[in-house]
Amino acid sequence: MQSKMKALVKDKIGAGAAIMLMEIPKLGPHDVLVKVICTAICGTDLHIYKWNKWAASRIKPPVVMGHEMSGNIVKTGSAVRNWYEGDYVTMECHKTCGQCYQCKTGRGHICSDYSILGVDCNGCFAEYVRVPESNLWAIDQQIPPEIACLQDPVGNAVLATTSADISGKNVMVTGCGAIGLFAVGVARVLGAAKIYAVDVIDYRLNIAEQMGSTRTINPLKLNPVEEVLLNTGGDGVDVVVEMSGNKQCLHYGLKTVKNGGHIALLGLPEEKICLDLTNEVIFKGVTLAGITGREIFATWYKTSALLKNILDIRHVITHQMKLEQFRDAFRIIQSGQCGKIILYP
Repeated sequence: MQSKMKALVKDKIGAGAAIMLMEIPKLGPHDVLVKVICTAICGTDLHIYKWNKWAASRIKPPVVMGHEMSGNIVKTGSAVRNWYEGDYVTMECHKTCGQCYQCKTGRGHICSDYSILGVDCNGCFAEYVRVPESNLWAIDQQIPPEIACLQDPVGNAVLATTSADISGKNVMVTGCGAIGLFAVGVARVLGAAKIYAVDVIDYRLNIAEQMGSTRTINPLKLNPVEEVLLNTGGDGVDVVVEMSGNKQCLHYGLKTVKNGGHIALLGLPEEKICLDLTNEVIFKGVTLAGITGREIFATWYKTSALLKNILDIRHVITHQMKLEQFRDAFRIIQSGQCGKIILYP
């Protein structure tokens, strides 16, 4: 095996990143080395690339970016027993401590002392990535690599969308970035009655229609609250899945959700948001559910079964590019004229 690998690195403080040659990672006893087939850009990667406030407070360059991938194991650590060279795998990007209250009660996805591959340590925008064996997930051979590398973000959508019973219910998804588009698809295959997709970019709303939304609404053209109430006989929706992190979208959801309804919050605002808790939450009996990551590994089982059998996410994959084209990829993402972009190292 070669000694060097190509990697996309957050090489310094400030906007941007660089392709660099790095040493192929050395393994600890419980690590495996995965040769990456393909990887995908996440909103987190965009934050790091742009160097927003969150990235500046969290990232310590240099670090290899990326946390969504599929690949094959090419080497295993000395203590690894249940994984073998050639295994077709992806990874859970959260490295949990295993010792806190949350970890010990089966809720490692909200571990109080976790780190993230591609954020706090080197990730998978590279030819090879080192993965702790406890973070590996075996991929069903029926799932192609460009789909398999998306089980992390699809899992986010699965956890958010299934945080309430949606079968036969009216659902509104606010924010049709990739995870919002996945949420539309999940809601459709799990039996939602009507799905309202809200976004300010028509390109994304067109994909939402392909993923199964029954009504798309652009707030720059129509008032989402008025449109949804009109289309539901004034009742509103049972479930809101908020994926944008946009303050106005959250208020649309609060005004649109039924009394006793449920709002799943996954989008990350860049500023503090004030809510009318008395009238929009408490008096309405609304449940607000904070969603982070995926339940390890319960959500992975659900996600894999959906992708293998009934959930088709190919419409969301709009671009496939070489790793060296990362600048073009991030430019396209910032334009909003895309779904999910796959990179090939």
